[in-house]
Amino acid sequence: MDYKHIPVLYNEVLSGLNIKENGIYFDGTLGGGGHSEGILKHLTNGLLIATDKDMTAIKNAQEKLSKYGERVKLIHDDFKNIISYLDDLDIKHLDGILLDLGVSSHQIDNANRGFSYTKDAPLDMRMDYFQTLSAFDVVNTYGQKQLEHIILEYGEERYAKYIARKICAAREVAPIKTTLELVSLIISCYPSKERYIGAGLAKRTFQAIRIEVNDELRGLGEFIEKAALRLNKGGRMCVITFHSLEDRLVKRAFKYLETDCICDKKMPVCTCDKRKEVKIITKKPILGSKEIEINKRAESAKLRIIERL
Repeated sequence: MDYKHIPVLYNEVLSGLNIKENGIYFDGTLGGGGHSEGILKHLTNGLLIATDKDMTAIKNAQEKLSKYGERVKLIHDDFKNIISYLDDLDIKHLDGILLDLGVSSHQIDNANRGFSYTKDAPLDMRMDYFQTLSAFDVVNTYGQKQLEHIILEYGEERYAKYIARKICAAREVAPIKTTLELVSLIISCYPSKERYIGAGLAKRTFQAIRIEVNDELRGLGEFIEKAALRLNKGGRMCVITFHSLEDRLVKRAFKYLETDCICDKKMPVCTCDKRKEVKIITKKPILGSKEIEINKRAESAKLRIIERL
């Protein structure tokens, strides 16, 4: 399958990064390589380091970005592990960081990956083919309470209890193997007057299972706080989110980095040594505008930007 991809908020990201031609940049979510190539076009003798958990994305980028030679370094790994790579490369500071969170368009469009709730495929949802845990494992081996917690917390699904119960009952008869089997089961948990919506009712549960399979949220806030401190003065971090769970974690991390002192207000003097590390450039997130007409994924995208002090 061809790797077709329209980078979300492309111009806004490149403008937000305020790219220096000799700077060092990190794209933690390579995907189709659109944002990465945009950064590379602005570099003359700088460096871009890009990571992705999906080996398909890495292989696509090896071909797509090959003309940039030594200006780009690709790493097959979770972006949360980049600090150790920077240490190995003896890179102390970065001039910009980009995270375009969530699932990529290619992963959704490729039915065989099992991310889509509108196409029939084996339950998979792994961004990294080399990991063992898949959506099949989550759906067919997790306990009812654990499933309910995941669907409620990661999907914000009001019928989480009923869906978890129905999943456990169904798999007692036979394993739930495909995406549309799961979709049908989820729809049946809704009141009859809402079922006309169809497969769209499975969106929140699929999101929840995907987040669990790929461990998307654990450590996200901590990574942002740690990575921001690797920015040079004036360096920027841009983060694109697509749902409220991600956005809350990013917003909270940015606010913490901007906070000057976290001592109890009753304390006569500061003893915490916490200092304001960044300024928030986007007091309100940047949203997609005209691009929504050609890129539906931009509908829920929010871009937040900070600058290192």
